[in-house]
Amino acid sequence: MENRPAPDPAKLLQYWMEWEKGDETPGRTMSNLKTHGLRDLLEQLVEATSAPA
Repeated sequence: MENRPAPDPAKLLQYWMEWEKGDETPGRTMSNLKTHGLRDLLEQLVEATSAPA
C-alpha cells in the first residue's frame, strides 16, 4: 500500500459540498474524493463498526 496521508474528513466534506452546490462537476468531485482518501475513510469506518465490542 502507498504511503499516503490520513484522510481529512473536513476536506472530503468540502469537496462533497462543492458538488452539492453545483460548483464542481461529478467527475471532478469523484476524483477529489478518491485522491483525498474517501475509500480509506470508509474502510476505517467499516472496520470500526464491525469490530466486536
